[in-house]
Formats: sequence, C-alpha cells, structure tokens
Amino acid sequence: MAHLHRQSIWIIVLLGALCVVTPFAVDMYLPAFAAIAHEYRTTTPAISLTLSTYFVGFSLGQMIYGPLLDRFGRKRPLYVGLAVYILSSVGCATAHSLKMFVALRFLEALGGCVAQVGAIAMVRDFFPVKESAKIFSLLFLMIGVSPLLAPTIGSLLLAGMGWRWIFVLLAAIAFVILTVTFLLLPEGHQPDHSVSLRPGPMISSFWNILKQPQFLTYTLAGAFSFAGLFAYVAGSPIIFMDGFHLGTKAFGIVFAVLVMGFIGGNQLNVVLLRKFTSQQIFFIALILQVAIGAIFFAGMLGHMLGLKATLVLFFAFLSCIGLTYPNSAALALAPFSSHAGRASALLGCLQTGTGALISMGIGMLGASSVVSLLSSTALVALAVLLVGRMGIRELIVSEESDAVVIH
Repeated sequence: MAHLHRQSIWIIVLLGALCVVTPFAVDMYLPAFAAIAHEYRTTTPAISLTLSTYFVGFSLGQMIYGPLLDRFGRKRPLYVGLAVYILSSVGCATAHSLKMFVALRFLEALGGCVAQVGAIAMVRDFFPVKESAKIFSLLFLMIGVSPLLAPTIGSLLLAGMGWRWIFVLLAAIAFVILTVTFLLLPEGHQPDHSVSLRPGPMISSFWNILKQPQFLTYTLAGAFSFAGLFAYVAGSPIIFMDGFHLGTKAFGIVFAVLVMGFIGGNQLNVVLLRKFTSQQIFFIALILQVAIGAIFFAGMLGHMLGLKATLVLFFAFLSCIGLTYPNSAALALAPFSSHAGRASALLGCLQTGTGALISMGIGMLGASSVVSLLSSTALVALAVLLVGRMGIRELIVSEESDAVVIH
C-alpha cells in the first residue's frame, strides 16, 4: 500500500508538471507586455491579443489531440505536441514582426495544449472517479507554482537579458518535462485502434459526449465560471501596470499574491470534500462568485475602488474559481472512462474557448471591460447550472464517494 501511495504521489507530480506548460507560457511573459509593445511599435492592449491567440490555439488544439490520445495512447501524442511547443517557443524568441510573433504563439498553443488535456485524461486513467476532484485540486497546487514564479522570472529575464529570453526558457522547461515524461511516466491508456480519426466519426463521438446532460451542464457552467480567471490574466497588466502604474516587479508580486486566492480555493476544496459533495461545493462557490462580481461591478460604476479594494475583490473572486473549477471538471468527466481523452479534450476546448473570447474582448475593449466581463460570466455560469440541473433525471451519490456522480 505504501508503495502504491508513493507511486500515486509520483504520478500526480508528473501530471502536475505537464499541467504547468501552458500556465508558464501565459504567465511568464505578462510583465514584458510593455516591452514587446514598444519593440513592435504597438499598444499594450494589442499585445494582450497575443494572449487571446494563444487561448484560441489552446482551445482548438485539444479537439485534435482528444481522439489521438484515445487511439494512440497518452504518451506518443504528448511527444509530438511538446516538440511542436518547443520549436514554436524558440521561434517566438526570434520573431522579427508582430504578425510572425502572433502566428508562432498560435502554433505554440497548438503544441502545448496536449500537455494539459493529456494530464486531465490521465487523472481518469490512474485514479477512481471518487478521487477525481481531490486529484484536480492537488494538480492545481502545482499549477500554483506558475503565477508565483513565472512573472517574477519573466521580470528578471526582461531586466537582465530582454524579453526574447523568456521564450528560450519556456522551450528549455518544456524539453525537461518532455524528457521526464518519456523516462518516468507510465502509459495510462493502451492504444485503441477502434477509435476513428475520420472527421465524421470524430464529430459524432464528440456530439455523443456533448449530449450527456451531466457533461454539458457542468462543463458550460464551469467554463463561464473559469472565464473569470482568463479575464483576470488578460486584464491584470492593463489594470495594474497601466491603470495603477505599478512597475514590472510590483506587478509580478501582485499577480502572484492574487492568484494565491485561486490556489487557496483549490486546496480548501480538498478539505471541504471530506464533508460535502462536489455538487454542493460547486453550487455555493458559484453563488459567492456571483455576489462578489456584483459588488466589484457596483464599486467600479461608483468609482469607489482604489488599489486595496481592487486587490481584495480580485482575491475573493479568484478564490471562488479555485473551488468551482476542480468540482466542475470532476463532475463533467465522471461518466467517461474509455472516452476520457475525447471528453477531456471537449471539456478543455469549451472552457478555454470561452476564456479566449473573454480575453479577446478585453484586448479590444480595454481595462473598462475587465470587471464587467468577469462579473457577467459568473452570472451566466449560475444560470447555466440552474437550467441544466433540471435536465438531469437522476442524482446518484455513492456512499463511498467524495464526489457526486450523476447519470
């Protein structure tokens, strides 16, 4: 049992390492927005569109890798995707025009997305359904390293060597993760050659997953809740650096502290799951998220929010997302085992696609849209949950389970 326990911890660490590929790609270059904008002779909001481009590539790429992960096993698609990510990151470091930089960020996302969708699918491979929400929360503990370290590392590289070295380091980190995955990560799913890669059957399999009421309800509700995090990531450089005139180092500290709310919510979730179901936690956290968003929006309209109040409200809002995300993911994926790769891909596509649209709106509309978008997405998430639950015919709670499984 001790050996199995140690093996489980090691697998969680490896899956967590895969999960940080995209957060590092997003967070590390945030302090460099102004420097990149200056070099390409454009504005900071325009550079935030490169973030939206990454999210679009990340969202679409998952739909490609989902069937591949089910047909060829988990590891071979990981090798290909991470190799594309590494080469694209090197390309970003040498891009001489904004158009080339945007295109390479898109390719970087197409490659890097396999790491997260593969890791999420392997949670379903290696651990029972009743442990899923806890495992997702533990993975987010590792993802928490990204907002704590990445902006600070990015600031140091920016000051000492220039912004292009940020992407050299991203390529190096991915190469290490690829090597460790190749040498140490077990294969979570044996290749299933019955999985068709033809467009018709692929679309049909995705549609069958989407029609599952539990999957649809918790994926969409979770997507709109999670979109608040995308609004924060895309809008924080504009709000804190342009609006409150924080320097790059101060911004890195603020960004890390605020995202600790998200990570703290994830770890609180592990404790709460001992007494409450995933469905209960998700519902209450979503109500709190809507309430905090409403206070945030009212304060913005009344011009009552200074730096301190903005920090407090962002922290509380992100804490709620830390509670909603692992439970929505666990509930959405619970009905699937043999289709875990495709279900994980569709989950990721819908959630990051929603976030991409939100971050794109911020890039086009500017700082004034950040609070209004994050507060409205929380309200939409609650509405989706309330409507969707009416379409779920039977609620089954296993006495041995920490999560609710609905059929």
